[in-house]
Amino acid sequence: MNVVSLFNGMNTGRQALENVGIKVNKYYSSEIKPYAIELTQHHFPDTIQVGDVTKWKEWDIDWQSIDLILSGSPCQDLSAAGKRAGINGSRSSLFFVFVEILEHIKSLNPKVLFLQENVGSASKLDVGIMSRALGVYPVRINSKLVTAQLRDRYYWSNIKTKETMFDIVTDIPQPKDLGIMFKDIVTGGRVERVKANAMLESDYKHIIKDEIKQDIYIKKRLAKGKQTPNLIYVDVDKHCCLKTDIGSQTRNQKSMYHRNETTGMITLIYENELVRTINQIEMCRLQGFPDNYCDILTTAKANSLLGDGWTLPIIEHIFNFIER
Repeated sequence: MNVVSLFNGMNTGRQALENVGIKVNKYYSSEIKPYAIELTQHHFPDTIQVGDVTKWKEWDIDWQSIDLILSGSPCQDLSAAGKRAGINGSRSSLFFVFVEILEHIKSLNPKVLFLQENVGSASKLDVGIMSRALGVYPVRINSKLVTAQLRDRYYWSNIKTKETMFDIVTDIPQPKDLGIMFKDIVTGGRVERVKANAMLESDYKHIIKDEIKQDIYIKKRLAKGKQTPNLIYVDVDKHCCLKTDIGSQTRNQKSMYHRNETTGMITLIYENELVRTINQIEMCRLQGFPDNYCDILTTAKANSLLGDGWTLPIIEHIFNFIER
């Protein structure tokens, strides 16, 4: 199989194909982040890097030979976590470059398969625009079924479809619920949420190596009601509280619990009576990767790629429906 992967990120598509036993002859990756390319070449040195997706007409590819095209076009303008500029926003409009490339391949190979992914919080209007452009409506799958993370996503694909009275829809069934909980994947400490919130690419901005400084930083953000990444309390005595110091620290603690109980926007893990963010092993586990998959990267860079990437077991599930 010859594959073109746009917005390739950490190369989840290639890893998924490998894991389900589909042989790849040539794998073309369009990616511009240096550390994403570094991780891809570390695991799959034969990957052919082609560069910026907007320059696709310059790529040296036999387009007729392409069997599968993958796209995880930017979600920042579609996500509820962004400014909601919509599909025509400066970043998410790159989706239409994917459509242009797909149509070009289809003109040479009408049987080409495709997979496009984007956020579950996209508006109905934008989902409709994307669906009509692709000629198929998506299936909606939450990664919580196969990992410990809440990650709601749309997947458009012609790998398996069905016709309804009015439309063609992606007919990938929901994967089996594996019952993996957040507490099952932490390396130490205790959490209050059953499932972790979806990792975001921007979570890396909140990572501080010094655990004391990390604890102070997170508590200050919580006290101000600001968004935080998934958090872990590690408390050897298994108490539900952090340090019970008087003054600002106590107020921070109360604010943290109030925000967790009323908004559900944070995940708490307790360790040595300090609040910490998820570590690199836990990040990999939340996306279904082996613990050491991103070991060549810093935690911040791993967070950036994993937070912006695909959930590996979900992509494996979809690829299992490719006819061999």
